[in-house]
Amino acid sequence: MSNKDLCDSISTKSSDEFYSPVPEGYKKGKTKYVIITGSVISGLGKGIFTSSIGKLFVDRGLKVAPIKLEAYLNVDSGTLNPFRHGEVFVLDDGFECDMDLGSYERFIDMSLTKESFVTSGRIYKRIIEKERRGEYLGRDVQFIPHVTGEAKKVLRELAVKSKADVIVVEIGGTVGDYENMFFLEAVRQLRYEEGEENVAVINLTYILEPSSVGEFKSKAAQLGIKRLIELGIQPDIIVCRSQNKIPDSIKEKISISSNVPVERVIGSHDVKNIYEAPLFLRNLCVDEIVLKKIKLDKKFKLTDSKELIDWTKKNMVSSDKSITVGIAGKYTGLADSYISILKALEHSSSLINRKIEIKWIETTAIEKGKAKVENELNGIDGLIVPGGFGTRGAEGKIECIKFARENNIPFLGLCYGMQLAVVEFARNKLNLKDANSTEINPKTSNPIICILPEQEEIEGLGGTMRLGGYDLIVEKNSLAFELYGKTKVHERFRHRFNVNPSYIESLESKGMKFSGRAPQKKIMQIMELPEKEFFLGTQFHPEFTSRPLNPNPLFLGFAKACKKRKEK
Repeated sequence: MSNKDLCDSISTKSSDEFYSPVPEGYKKGKTKYVIITGSVISGLGKGIFTSSIGKLFVDRGLKVAPIKLEAYLNVDSGTLNPFRHGEVFVLDDGFECDMDLGSYERFIDMSLTKESFVTSGRIYKRIIEKERRGEYLGRDVQFIPHVTGEAKKVLRELAVKSKADVIVVEIGGTVGDYENMFFLEAVRQLRYEEGEENVAVINLTYILEPSSVGEFKSKAAQLGIKRLIELGIQPDIIVCRSQNKIPDSIKEKISISSNVPVERVIGSHDVKNIYEAPLFLRNLCVDEIVLKKIKLDKKFKLTDSKELIDWTKKNMVSSDKSITVGIAGKYTGLADSYISILKALEHSSSLINRKIEIKWIETTAIEKGKAKVENELNGIDGLIVPGGFGTRGAEGKIECIKFARENNIPFLGLCYGMQLAVVEFARNKLNLKDANSTEINPKTSNPIICILPEQEEIEGLGGTMRLGGYDLIVEKNSLAFELYGKTKVHERFRHRFNVNPSYIESLESKGMKFSGRAPQKKIMQIMELPEKEFFLGTQFHPEFTSRPLNPNPLFLGFAKACKKRKEK
């Protein structure tokens, strides 16, 4: 039997050694696959590269579906500590995932679904559920062919559902990690089954430049690529990440040690702004090389770069002037914990033509008396209190909110930030000194913030919140309506607690306005103080829907208020 005949007769029988389940409606060769792996170190920028190559494909007219295969055993990202893995990004369908999907959405300008993020844990869960239902007909369930088969099925299911021309696959982790071994093996099998012309493998590697040596060293990169080849995966393209531009001699060393033609060894040094990355890769003809490999170059020819150049310029700030935004949280030691907020501010900065400097405010230090709020907030033009959970740092956040309210500093509270702003207002304007959230103090006599009624019977944590995109009604004659310009908007949520309806009338009598509400429910979604220059809180996360050329209206309004304060 020839290799082509073998690939055309993929078995879906769980008892067969060639077991490779194929979803109904799948047609081999109709969808192409671009696989992106990383070697040497983590943090190479695979997510930005994946987002950039996806944008380049979309700009050519291709339909693209990105997916990340993540190594960890969690079923989703919902219970991960932001310190360990960065922000938890929420998709419109409510799925909690890796922050890289935020990059995909922002660059490609599309809303993704849970099919675009799969963990090892989710794969194992699917397999165990099938085994318990007896779907393997008594067969011993093995990594090969069953686990790898399930991984391939995930990719093919996305191909069928999305009807994409190209599936762009980012494999999390680094080549050599035990955790992602079966994903890499699945990719090897996928290329074997789909055919060389339908799958391209791109390896991002890192070229070291030790300061003590004063020159580039490629041995670590060579060994990382060799490890990939040892796994049976010959990369088609190698992208050499580095801080500075690498010489041709390094590309030649990588080429000869990896069997990759030197013209497919791409040097990709750091750029000043991530929005330069797609144009940077276009100028290196990366998209052209990839499409030639998967035989789409004739159908989707190189497009004019003017639109991409314009997109890049519109995302850049030309002015040297800046404003300073304070972000008061408890994960300030890792900027990735608040990456969508930072990106939403970047999107707004280009439209107001002001650089936005970030001042990180560690609220735990304020809470413990190790820092004074007036010193920490000194010099800021606006304050953001982001989402979060738990008691640590909460009182410090409340002190920051109080200072911003009393000093008329533009304020934007996101989810937990809004809830704590309501608590602060109740304590100091309603004189309810013990006002609190039941998340912080379950025994408080004034539960201004309480659990959502539909969540009261739920005991677990993972996937139990109000998650994903929901409509809300915006009241006219409000700041929120002025910013959105409409009465019905759609935003993404991630919370359990809510403003207690019993206190709404009292809060409004003292000047607080709830300008956004859930349709047909007494659930407050937007809070504002009309007497202030800009004081607004949201139960949802507007940062998740912000886009490079279309910033979320609330972030843009906040940035404009900060600029106005700066220029007074």
